[in-house]
Amino acid sequence: MKKVIICVFAFFCAIMNIEAQNTADVRKERQEMRKASKSELNEKASKAARKDAKKLTKEGWITAPGALPLEKQLDKSYMMQMEYDDDMYPKYLMGEAMSIGENYDAAKMQALELAKQNLAGQIQTEVTALIENSVANQQLANEEASSLTQSVMGAKTLISQSIGRTITVMECYRVKVNKNKEVLVRIAYNGAMAKAAAKRAIQDELKNKSEDIQKKLDEILGW
Repeated sequence: MKKVIICVFAFFCAIMNIEAQNTADVRKERQEMRKASKSELNEKASKAARKDAKKLTKEGWITAPGALPLEKQLDKSYMMQMEYDDDMYPKYLMGEAMSIGENYDAAKMQALELAKQNLAGQIQTEVTALIENSVANQQLANEEASSLTQSVMGAKTLISQSIGRTITVMECYRVKVNKNKEVLVRIAYNGAMAKAAAKRAIQDELKNKSEDIQKKLDEILGW
């Protein structure tokens, strides 16, 4: 009985040590992330970001209290736009829109919705480019590519509805003469998730198409 108690005690001690180590690892990881974020915040924004931020400021655009300065928001946006995956597909797709309203929150929500629609258009463009490239590589015949392109172009609303959580990389506003708020937002969406959103939407459009054409689309887009 004594051996059993000792074994149980040792087991619980081992669990507590593992949990303590996990907690320490999480704390260390968060400290490193905080340090990296602080370092990034203190770094000087790129020349292009500073120039564009200056222009926006002259046009009356400002950021909400607590938000990053315009030049830092622009810098982050530019950096994300330059990231590509192994297939040279954008790692992030960007959507941008503006909206005006008496209430800031209402104008922001409308701008976000319009930006999502703009993002759906970006996804359309990227997928269409991949289809056109497949013709050049002789993966698809012109007739097949035309059929797929029509399906992609008809799926914009469905793509927009399939888009999940986006990242707001830029948010600013300016006050109009009539005191209304004009809000500008730029959102980013993970490229892999964009492909998934397009897949769901295009599959719906391809319901009446042959299985062969659907399989070829899957191959082209790496699905």
